[in-house]
Amino acid sequence: MTTLVDTELERVRTALDGLLAAWLPGRRWFAGKDTGRSEVTVRLLERVLPGDPALLVAVFDAGADGPYQALLGLRRGPAAVPPDAVVGRLTAPGGPALTLYEATQDPELMTRLLECFGTGPRGPVRFERLPGSELPLGVPGVASTAEQSNTSVAFADRAMFKVLRRPVPGTSPELELLGALQRAGDVPSAAPLAQVRTTDESPVGALTLGIVQEFVRSRGDGWAAATGRARACLAGEDGAGSPAGAFAEESYGLGLATARVHTALAGQLGSRPLTGPESEALLDLLGERLADGLRAVPRLAPYADGLWDLHEELRRGVLGGRPPLVQRVHGDLHLGQVLRTGQGWVLIDFEGEPGHSPEERRRPQPALRDVAAMLRSFDYAAHHALAEVLGRSPSEVAAGDPRAARAARRATAWAVHNRQAYCAGYAAGGGQDPRRDPVLVRAFEADKAVYEAVYEAHNRPAWLPIPLAAVRRLVEEFRLEN
Repeated sequence: MTTLVDTELERVRTALDGLLAAWLPGRRWFAGKDTGRSEVTVRLLERVLPGDPALLVAVFDAGADGPYQALLGLRRGPAAVPPDAVVGRLTAPGGPALTLYEATQDPELMTRLLECFGTGPRGPVRFERLPGSELPLGVPGVASTAEQSNTSVAFADRAMFKVLRRPVPGTSPELELLGALQRAGDVPSAAPLAQVRTTDESPVGALTLGIVQEFVRSRGDGWAAATGRARACLAGEDGAGSPAGAFAEESYGLGLATARVHTALAGQLGSRPLTGPESEALLDLLGERLADGLRAVPRLAPYADGLWDLHEELRRGVLGGRPPLVQRVHGDLHLGQVLRTGQGWVLIDFEGEPGHSPEERRRPQPALRDVAAMLRSFDYAAHHALAEVLGRSPSEVAAGDPRAARAARRATAWAVHNRQAYCAGYAAGGGQDPRRDPVLVRAFEADKAVYEAVYEAHNRPAWLPIPLAAVRRLVEEFRLEN
């Protein structure tokens, strides 16, 4: 195997800012993709695997946004990767042409990746295996094709490597929570195996760049299972004859699994009532998020007064002598974050919402915040299935269409039944019964729906009616009760 020489790497270093600036807007994980080309400043570029191809780690800022991370492959000549994985090609008089590309799309480099672990300290980027863990060296690594805020590479059914596109200062929240579940011992989860980090002395300080965890063998994720059953229900193909679409038992089991995870995290990492200052801080944060969402999505304006009323209802409850218990939680729970296994449902991806700061993701939260997020996911599953059955996006479902109206009512019934089953399972699993604290659940559902509205407005405008309908429902429920 030949090795790319330092002069070739210097060509990459010189051109990389401009190449990344042109390539980033097409990346799903890049927050500034709607703003056009961003000015990029590479703060760290390190070769972690020599040879041809070589594997590089780049940490960079994009305008005022960052840090971001890219795993880059570098080859002399062309690279056998999809066209959109090519970051750029470099030519020089008398020198070989070089191809710079997204390394996760190169099975050869990904198969060699695990060789980096266990080689001992070297340079500012460290590949560290956790005590007692074993990695499947020599197993082919294949990147997931799912659109995610990070990039995952599976090593057969042995391990999963997650590239954190937004590196986390210090220890990854996901590693902290997976470690806690592993110590608890009685909750199925993905055991943490290794991490990639930068040192305190590196140009970017101490960051977690990626984690390796045990691969969870499953029969699919909750999103595929739920939307499949909802679709069959709406199309009249479900023999159960129930609006639940033969999924309520699964929803109940998912509630049980969520409660057990929360119980294990509380046992390992603690649970306590919010203090007065913490209550104020939480309420202020939720108010800021609401104000930001209203500014970002003009179509939320008709519900602004109602949303602020929900916020005030929560403020009265939290500050009126009933502060909720808080603990570490999943932080971004939805049907796509759970897998069906032989041991029941397993929760995965404990990093929290990538759009929030690491400090916010680590902050203890009421466990019902996770519950509210999952309730929103049942609503999304129902409306996703509705769009598939009708053959049109949510924004194209015309008023006055009798068939669409019947299907929409059935979709709503499906979501309601499964939301109720999930809450019942959560209470049976030892969690606080969500149905006994409607103020907290409603406030967190509204917060999540506004978050979804901002996302959809910026990324999938045709799907904006889904969170808007949820906001309308929550506001109307509140007004009817008050």
